Amino acid sequence: MIKALTTDVTELIKTLITEKENLCLYGYPSEQWEVNLPAEEVPPELPEPALGINFARDGMQEKDWLSLVAVHSDAWLLAVAFYFGARFGFDKADRKRLFNMINDLPTIFEVVTGATKKQTKEKSSVSNHSSNKSKSNSKRGSESQPKYSKAAASKDEVEDGMEDEDDEEHGETLCGACGENYAADEFWICCDICEKWFHGKCVKITPARAEHIKQYKCPSCSNKRARP
Repeated sequence: MIKALTTDVTELIKTLITEKENLCLYGYPSEQWEVNLPAEEVPPELPEPALGINFARDGMQEKDWLSLVAVHSDAWLLAVAFYFGARFGFDKADRKRLFNMINDLPTIFEVVTGATKKQTKEKSSVSNHSSNKSKSNSKRGSESQPKYSKAAASKDEVEDGMEDEDDEEHGETLCGACGENYAADEFWICCDICEKWFHGKCVKITPARAEHIKQYKCPSCSNKRARP
């Protein structure tokens, strides 16, 4: 079917110049394609491709029409695959494995429209950007102050020496909300705007939630931002 919509597209279009109605694009295990009428039986034993691809071509740009047929072809192949899965008694694990095998391959739409190449370039660009960002962050690591202090982490995760250093660093720090001193068994987080430290419980931030915060703003700084 990919061959029909790419290298054989001229031949495909020629086969549509006919008086027949509701033509469908079929693909076969023999790696051959065919444009033909749908099955006469209703309902058909196997799922049928999209009907009337010859009509859809009227008034459409060739590129848009090929994309449309490609999308419907993908849907048809999925329907056929899961039809056989049902006939062969596939269970949940078998169906998942079948879908994963299908999903490992590019779709007909991706091949026809070139979306696969575009996605590869975008992933490469994102990967390079992440790599550069990681290097930049590693250089600034010794200069920047941590966003939060995992003082309550387990002994397996934090070395004794690091705990002592953390205690010395925050020993005289006061919570920007309640004014209490830093305690080694409490979770603290630092505001990226005013650089004040807060008990996690005072600002309702948990260690798990802090892991997903890119830039933390304390309640006071958030309110200032909200004012006109």
